[in-house]
Amino acid sequence: MKIAVASEKNQVTQHFGHCINFNIFEEENGCIKEAISIDNPGHRPGFLPNFLNDLGVNVIISGGMGGGAVDIFNEHNIEVIVGASGDARQATDAYLRGDLESTGSVCHEHEHADECGE
Repeated sequence: MKIAVASEKNQVTQHFGHCINFNIFEEENGCIKEAISIDNPGHRPGFLPNFLNDLGVNVIISGGMGGGAVDIFNEHNIEVIVGASGDARQATDAYLRGDLESTGSVCHEHEHADECGE
């Protein structure tokens, strides 16, 4: 399973589309066997969910995310976890242990005026 974390270097970002990079962790038997970082190729409506799907991602973790991105991930059967914060690897480990659940924190305005992460 591949888990992507929308990040600011090694920290979970508060908004998926504006992250600097994606930390992608490959899991096997409940343990992370590989970790890579990929730069965000650019924020365009609908692009990033399809980009991550093409990379084989099964789960996306972020602090917050717009509803359009959530819908596209759902169409691809990619699990969306929002409301996360802190270190990307620790968030992934928490997810693998079953200790990280989505808060349902979705941004409703494209400007994200203090709505993300609440």
